[in-house]
Amino acid sequence: MRIGLDMMGGDFAPLEAVKGVKVFLESGATDVHLVLIGDEAALAPLLAEAQLDQSKYSVVHSSQVIGMDEHPTKALKEKPQSSISIGFYLLQNGKIDAFISAGNTGAMMVGTFYTIKAIEGIQRPTISTLVPRDGSGYGLLLDVGINADCKPENLVQFAVLGSLYSKHILNNPNPTVGLLNIGEEEGKGNLLAQATYPLLKEHPQLNFIGNVEGRDIFTNKADVIVCEGFTGNVVLKMAESIHDMAVRRHIDDEYMHKFDHETFGGTPVLGVNKPVIIGHGIAKAVAFKNMISLAQKVHESKLVDKIRESLVK
Repeated sequence: MRIGLDMMGGDFAPLEAVKGVKVFLESGATDVHLVLIGDEAALAPLLAEAQLDQSKYSVVHSSQVIGMDEHPTKALKEKPQSSISIGFYLLQNGKIDAFISAGNTGAMMVGTFYTIKAIEGIQRPTISTLVPRDGSGYGLLLDVGINADCKPENLVQFAVLGSLYSKHILNNPNPTVGLLNIGEEEGKGNLLAQATYPLLKEHPQLNFIGNVEGRDIFTNKADVIVCEGFTGNVVLKMAESIHDMAVRRHIDDEYMHKFDHETFGGTPVLGVNKPVIIGHGIAKAVAFKNMISLAQKVHESKLVDKIRESLVK
């Protein structure tokens, strides 16, 4: 398995990316060869200092970097030798099996849609976030930002994608699905929620349990919670603020630690033809290590193939 990693993406790259590679390789990972995409001159001294097993990685030189504030489409077009552009070229042409970046999120999304593209039958790919539960494990919330306006059919596909992710990546054998709403009763909510409910209820592949409310998000009530990206992103940013507030107040609590984005690493783009993992711009070593581990798990679980199979059914 060959996993490509954008070494120049993120606020603390390439140093923290190299540190993350070191942590991953020292964890005893086997059958993974890392393809490190970045400026060789910048990477060489860091890799030498890290004293990594050179049989476990190779370096692909990139002479350009897409900044975090650059226009995604324009940057990809004008910077074909950027680490993100080269990563998608390698992924599209089968040189790597998965691609990871903590760089410009917009460029990652545009690159995903225009190179490896959505799986046939997927109306809108989506991204999710892990939701720490006040108990054990994590739930899944999607969409969390790339689909601000949705149709009922989109939310149904998000539910299917989330269920497959929950089952094959989070190891929930029969994940429950809830629709985020302002009340538990059927018929509650806005027009989108009212139209989506019966579609989820009748879907043969979903273990739908009904509506869930905001107070249920951090509980075990549903393994997968679906909503449109506008609401999902508000919830995501609120969850991030909870962790930031806990850090500022020096609250040392096991549950609060679960909100740390380093624990998640990154999130896959669900519904596209190959594994793409998008990380937080402030990712550090642990996050990079966890992104690599996630990419490995997504590839080994054949999640993309299982999504294709679900569409046939």
